Amino acid sequence: MTISRRKLIVSGAAASAAAAAGGVLSTQFAGAAEEPAAAPRPGAKPAASPIGDVVGKITVGYQGWFACPGDGAPINGWWHWSRDMSRPPSPDNTTIASWPDMREYENTYPTAYPDLNGGGQATLFSSWDDQTVDTHFRWMAENGCDTAALQRFNPFGGEGATRDGMAAKVRAAAEKHGRKFYIMYDVTSWTQMQSQIKEDWTTKMSAYTSSGAYAVQNGKPVVCIWGFGFNDDGRPFEPGPCLDVVNWFKNQGCYVIGGVPTHWRTGQSDSRPGFLDVYHAFHMISPWMVGRISDVGGADHFYNNVNGPDKADCDAHGIDYQPCVIPGDLQSGHRAHGDLMWRQFYNLVRLDVAGFYISMFDEYNEANQIAKTAETGAQVPSGSGIRALDEDGTSCSSDYYLRLTADGGRMLKGELALTPDRPTPPRP
Repeated sequence: MTISRRKLIVSGAAASAAAAAGGVLSTQFAGAAEEPAAAPRPGAKPAASPIGDVVGKITVGYQGWFACPGDGAPINGWWHWSRDMSRPPSPDNTTIASWPDMREYENTYPTAYPDLNGGGQATLFSSWDDQTVDTHFRWMAENGCDTAALQRFNPFGGEGATRDGMAAKVRAAAEKHGRKFYIMYDVTSWTQMQSQIKEDWTTKMSAYTSSGAYAVQNGKPVVCIWGFGFNDDGRPFEPGPCLDVVNWFKNQGCYVIGGVPTHWRTGQSDSRPGFLDVYHAFHMISPWMVGRISDVGGADHFYNNVNGPDKADCDAHGIDYQPCVIPGDLQSGHRAHGDLMWRQFYNLVRLDVAGFYISMFDEYNEANQIAKTAETGAQVPSGSGIRALDEDGTSCSSDYYLRLTADGGRMLKGELALTPDRPTPPRP
């Protein structure tokens, strides 16, 4: 199974240090050599590019990577629901950190979890079902999510046929619901990436640019490459091959986004040194944030010490800056019924960023999803320990983080006045 972009596993000592530093999850990512604090900049320079399908818009990361036996998907297993996908998910065979609100799915698949606390079988959805993708894109349309970045991991292995099919399903749903989409390549554990990513684009994915729903920026089809420069064993690539790939896509006429490490600019912590030329070759830079903050203090730390200098560097190099906004790890109690997410929206709009990348739409594996989620303990399996949206005592509707995203988008677009006070009620 593909390795996911796992959030950080923080030791008790690092977590204690982080709390003292204002909510940053790990001292590894606090950054030892950050620039001075960035004050609000009402006259900040706008994005390098005009409004398009990503600049000035809300983009959501879309995994589309859940499958169940019997759904017809070529992978034929509990894809991303179970550690051992040959067996149904259960408390001792699971990758699930949040439970979806299952009430709008027509096709559901029984798991080996105990029944829900409120009664009824514990079932899950499959991304392979057309109705699932249609439902997700309808939620996007209803909640101001302009563009979906379809995650595409190495398609040359056993997952390839299923990922190919998901691309077609996403295209159909985007066309139906008036959303945009683009391909977001994740190079994690893709050893032959340099040649195969070009082959995949040329022989398969470039065909999707003929769709009116395919995202275009500055007159160019959008492609994102996520993972260059990360300092871990799953992405061991050297700068040369990475720069070759970026320039190859640019030569194909694409607008190329870089999903880059948090500390791309300083080449520290999660970023390998020597990659600055690679990062500066992108048209847009979107640094990763999952696992980096856990509360409002952490969001403010990043605004003062990372986001402001990042934006200034991008401005100086004519690059669009699309920061990542996270709802927070629900299972770890980070969300504060929307306050963490809203603080990021508020801080980043003050910087006149080019747009937002929401991580993620359907990431139930990391409890970082904005898609509809179990509202109360009655909607999660008995004894599972999985937290619902009311985990901190505040009752929230299952679509709360979708609605919050919609309001963040309105503030980005100037349709809602800049405000540090979250305008979105937990229940409509």
